[in-house]
Parts: sequence; C-alpha cells; structure tokens
Amino acid sequence: MHSTNRYAEVRTRVRLREQPLIALPKIPNEFELQARWFAGEFGRDFKTATGEPIEVIQFGFWNREAGPDFQDAAIRIANGAILRGTIEIDLLDRNWELHGHATNTAFDDVILHVFLERSGVEFFARTSTHRNVLQVQLDLAALHHDTIETVPLAHAGRCVAPLRDLEADRITSVLEGAARFRLQHKANRLRQRIEGHTRDEVLFQAVAEALGYKQNRLAFTLLAQRLPLSFLRKRQDDAEALLFGIAGFLDALSSDVQRKSARSYLNSLWHGWWKYRAAFSRLILPGKLWKMSGVRPLNHPHRRLGALAALVTEWKRFATLTHAAEAAPVMRFVTGLRHSFWSCHYNLAVAGASSSRALIGSSRAADIVVNVIYPLAVNDDRDVWNDYKKLRAQVSSQAARIAAARLFADDPRQRKFTRSLMGQQGLLQIYEDFCLRDSSDCANCPFPEQLRSW
Repeated sequence: MHSTNRYAEVRTRVRLREQPLIALPKIPNEFELQARWFAGEFGRDFKTATGEPIEVIQFGFWNREAGPDFQDAAIRIANGAILRGTIEIDLLDRNWELHGHATNTAFDDVILHVFLERSGVEFFARTSTHRNVLQVQLDLAALHHDTIETVPLAHAGRCVAPLRDLEADRITSVLEGAARFRLQHKANRLRQRIEGHTRDEVLFQAVAEALGYKQNRLAFTLLAQRLPLSFLRKRQDDAEALLFGIAGFLDALSSDVQRKSARSYLNSLWHGWWKYRAAFSRLILPGKLWKMSGVRPLNHPHRRLGALAALVTEWKRFATLTHAAEAAPVMRFVTGLRHSFWSCHYNLAVAGASSSRALIGSSRAADIVVNVIYPLAVNDDRDVWNDYKKLRAQVSSQAARIAAARLFADDPRQRKFTRSLMGQQGLLQIYEDFCLRDSSDCANCPFPEQLRSW
C-alpha cells in the first residue's frame, strides 16, 4: 500500500475512535478565512444577502498592500454580465463600517463584500460614492477544518504546462520579446509627451513620477507639472521651498509636532515660500491626494520630495548623464545624492535618524533607469538592449511575483527567469496583456496556446 494511503487510513481510524461529544465548527481567524476563500474551499456559487445568485469567475490575486483583500477579481451576477474589481473579506458584516471602508476611496472599486457572521440588524455596505456593494455570507459547514499554513500569492495558470515543456532558451526568448515590446512602448509614450514639452521637462516629470512610487505617483506627477523644471531652475534658491509649499506639506504641518531638529530647516522653507504663497495658493495640492500610511519611513513623500529638490540642484550633471544612457554612471549619481537635512531625516514630524541614509536607494535608481533613462535612449534611436539585458533585478514587485506564480508555479527554473530585470519586465508585460485582461480565470486566455507555437 502506498505510504500516503496508509497514512490517510491511519488518520481516519484515529478520528473514528476519538469523535468529540459535540462537533462544533472551528471559527477561523480573518487571515485563514481569506485563505480558504482564495483556495476555493467555499465553492464558486453563492447567493447575495438579497438572494441574487453569484458566480465567482476568478478569485483575483492577494493584495499585500493597503486596501481590499483581493484585486483583479471577477464575478457574474445571475448569469448576466461579468463584473471586475476587488473583493473584501471580513469576519463580521458590520466591519465594513467599523474598519472605515465606507469612507475610504481605496474601497470604491469593491464588487463583493464577503463576511462570515451577520450582526443583529440588517446591514448595507456602501462605498464613499454611495454605491451599494453586493454582500455574501459564507457557510462554515462547507469547510474541511484542517488548518491552512501556507497561502500562494496567486493560483497557477494554464501557462504552467506549456512553459514546463519548453526549453529554458525558448522561455528566455518569450520573456525577452515581451520585455523589448515593453521598452519600446515606454519609449513611444515618452515621445508623445516630448512633442508637447521639452525633453528636460518630460525627464523631470518622469523622474518625479518614479519617486512617487505606486501610492503617490499622481501627486508627484501633478507637482512636477505645476512647477515646471524651467521655472524651478530660474528660482534655484527657492526651488525646494516651492516644491514643499505646492505639495501642501508646509501648511499641513502644525507647529506643535515640529521637532527641534526640523525647526531650522522648516524656517528656511517658510522663508522661501511665504512670498509665493498667496499667488500660488490655487495650485497647492489637497492633502487627501497624499498617501502616508503603509509607506516605509525611507520612502516617505517628504523625504522623496527632498530627493527631487536635490536632483533639481544637480540637474545639469544629471541631464548630461541621461544623454549618455549608461546605467552604471546614472545609478552611481542618483544613489549618491545627498541633502543636509533629508539624508538623516524620515519626515518633517519625527526626530532625525542616527545615521545618514541614501536619498534614493539602488532599487529606485534601477527603476528610474529602466522606466525613464533607457526608454528615452530608445526614443533617441540609441541601441541599449545589450546593456538592458545585463541589469539584475533589485526587488520584485507584487505584479511580477503574481505573474511568476501564474506562469511558473513550482517550476525550479523560475528564479533563473526572474533574477534579471529583463525577465521581470517581460513578466510584467505578459501579466498586463493577458492576466489583467482575462476574466475567465485562465479558461479563455489565448496565451497558453500561443506559447506552444512560440
């Protein structure tokens, strides 16, 4: 008898001998509830709190950042149209209100609120735009009560089988093709922007966007648009004060939270800002545009804005390096930027750090090279592909990890394909072109068949 079957038989015998007097369902914690939902243990077919039939087409992907639990999910209501969006899971239905989801704009695209226990009164889930969110109550009786210990970021897709049969060189060819397409697409976008602005202005806006990261990309882009590089360079002494003033960071910071170590720096900013404040008040960004929670201290928007100000001061040298389009010198320059205040502070409201830290780390510098410098070089008809292929990945984004899980699952070669920046960029392009456009949980995605004929 196979060892697995023998173990299963022994396990069954033990259970038969030791039946509890009363079989009570184990109440999972919220993380386990989410894991069992994602694993499909509750099934795919449900009825909403108002009796409408719902089919879950795809459970989506784990969101490891602030916001709803699962992103890029798809459901079908009463055999009708497919809805795409996010899914939030709570133990109690009223947690939608208790956790502030009703007023949090990050939850505005939730298509389904899943909960385990119903409160004593009828409850409705609504978004900040007052849209009613469909709700489903889960039934614990549908579960087997084994504990889930590990949870995959995403389910393996149909691509796993054809990729596993492909030689490593052919897989590299697939990723390289996707990465080259992605690079050219970025170059085309920058070319369109340059037609309406100068190359330097587009470079400034693109670098500002990169410094904004995912959470504050829009805010940094608006800031760079409202304070053009040419305007800042003509007012070099006030450039930093203008950036912090238009960002709204000076008006938003009350004097009672200012640390002694920051007062001198803040006074210098206010000295430069006050003479522009009245005339530029209409351009100040609203505070709600900035996302501060869930951001690592070193990546705080205050600190990143200090890095942008330092870059404006050194712009001539930076622009010269970008024209050469060589990764190593650009990364050395960017990671070597220093600021008398921001090299040893995290934000305007906390005490300084014990040691000096880089304003821009190596992973963000690599991101600027890949998403800004190399696309600009391609736009200038420079051949940078051989250099591009040599870049190693600094960190892996959630999207790249999801794509790797979907395409490679447990294929031991996965690390080989994802350790280069080219491999990750190829994965991201595939993820955007196929995974994010598919609402059938891989069933109707054409990519697996295309892989077989690659």
